[in-house]
Amino acid sequence: MKLKNLVSQRFKERPADCLIDSHALMLRGGFMKYVGNGIYSELPALRRVTSKIEAIIREEMDAIDGQEVLLPVVMPAELWQESGRYDSIANELVRFEDRNKSKLVLGMTHEEAAVHLVREYGQSYQQYPFMIYQIQRKFRDEARPRAGMIRVREFTMKDAYSFHTSQEDLDQYYQKCYEAYQRIFRRVGIPEVVAVASDAGMMGGSLSHEFMLLNEVGEDSIVLCSECDYRANMEAAVNIVENVSSGAGSALEYIATPGCKTIEEVCDYFKVDVSAACKAVVYQKNSDDTYVVAFVRGDYSVNETKLRNLVGEELHAAEITADAPLVAGYIGPYGLSKEVAYYCDLSLKGMDSLVAGANREGFHLRGLNLERELGQIDYADIAKVKPGGICPCCKKPALAIQRGIEVGNIFQLGAKYSEPMHMQFAAQDGTMHYPVMGCYGIGIGRLAASVCEAHHDEHGPVFPMTIAPWEVHICCIRPDDEETKKAADRLYEELAKQKIEVLYDDREGVRGGQMFADADLIGVPIRVIVSPRTVKEDKIEVTTRDKAVQEMVEISESLAYIMKLRKRLYEEFD
Repeated sequence: MKLKNLVSQRFKERPADCLIDSHALMLRGGFMKYVGNGIYSELPALRRVTSKIEAIIREEMDAIDGQEVLLPVVMPAELWQESGRYDSIANELVRFEDRNKSKLVLGMTHEEAAVHLVREYGQSYQQYPFMIYQIQRKFRDEARPRAGMIRVREFTMKDAYSFHTSQEDLDQYYQKCYEAYQRIFRRVGIPEVVAVASDAGMMGGSLSHEFMLLNEVGEDSIVLCSECDYRANMEAAVNIVENVSSGAGSALEYIATPGCKTIEEVCDYFKVDVSAACKAVVYQKNSDDTYVVAFVRGDYSVNETKLRNLVGEELHAAEITADAPLVAGYIGPYGLSKEVAYYCDLSLKGMDSLVAGANREGFHLRGLNLERELGQIDYADIAKVKPGGICPCCKKPALAIQRGIEVGNIFQLGAKYSEPMHMQFAAQDGTMHYPVMGCYGIGIGRLAASVCEAHHDEHGPVFPMTIAPWEVHICCIRPDDEETKKAADRLYEELAKQKIEVLYDDREGVRGGQMFADADLIGVPIRVIVSPRTVKEDKIEVTTRDKAVQEMVEISESLAYIMKLRKRLYEEFD
């Protein structure tokens, strides 16, 4: 490929609205173009990267007996109504009608379509186990798309679905997929990805893992233990709090607290630390707008995912109206209206002298002892983990929190989809059963952007050989010099004959500095510089994008040297 013929533009300046480096570099380098909010077109350089990622994924899925299929982007609403997700998923799912007024959805995930595809096939135990996968375009109406390819609305996804006759068989296959994912991330150039326990969310199921690239631009908070291997997404991380009762609880008092509504104002008024207060966070159920109050110790925050799972339905931040059975700013567990559902976090267990809202305008309670005032309490883990928290595995106060980009996920779905969609198989004894399922996803564009985010410098991406858009980038400095052009052309032809992917920059009138800047923005691993100076010495200069290699090589030995270097760079990630 001649660079002068490549459909792309490269830009010197960083776009003003790019918050993270990979977004800026992929726009500047001519990898993608903005179309609309969370929607991008992929230019040839990015398509070459994503095609290589797809090829690696296909190899690894085929190696664990996956069979590639292609499921529709547009599906009838009836499929999603069968599973129950048509109504349970909010605005992320795009619903519309065709000209015949038939209800349709745009695929944001394909569990329903996968079950529909195989439920007639999988009627006998003899067909099991099996796994189908696809690489397909999807649309999810994200509320806040950001960070370029990291969080988009339209995207390409590899999703796989496995079907099993027993939980034991699913467990074994789940482990195979877990290991295949580790190989995929190593091969695409980010072996530093870690697997963390996660919440299944809208996917459902009993067990799930997310594969996280630890990086400060990530939207997810990852909880890790420095003393053992415990790792979990913040949404699923277990929060352990060990409160020690003083044994000297004080009497319950109503104290006037005029103008004090926030936890900070109340604690300042009482001259106590926020850890001695009971904080109320109010939500409403999406289904009927009834109120739900989460009570946590004042120095903790509510984990909304845990709370949602406990309540059993979707929630939203409350709007406390004048006729609400709550007194805004003065809400506490004692004296709370019976119309309001409430949950107390484990961080409050054993606290014998709390400050809390009195459920009376302008008043708070001092000396609140939940067990004494309320009797038996079913405490629940509904708080977020804090740095220095106690690890649920090794029991040491060694938890830390880092940011991460989710680059893949795997779920054990059980019969969440097969049962409501009436997929059954006949066992060997003739009895009928619902197959249990697993699902396994990787976002292709997000993975490409994540590699760029993990491996770049101020000048551009540093792609690994396994997914780089080209393997070798030839810069012909001064193509108007006959001997230089002849040497560069010859090398280009020799590499092409060896099936080496070469990007050749022989643009006339372009200075060497501009050629190098463009090469940095494209991020090809091996760069070959052919100039009048090197040709005069009967040599070429070979460098790697990461600057680890910088060698002057005899022209006669250049082909063999480049091929050997190329082989070594592949082996780093095999």
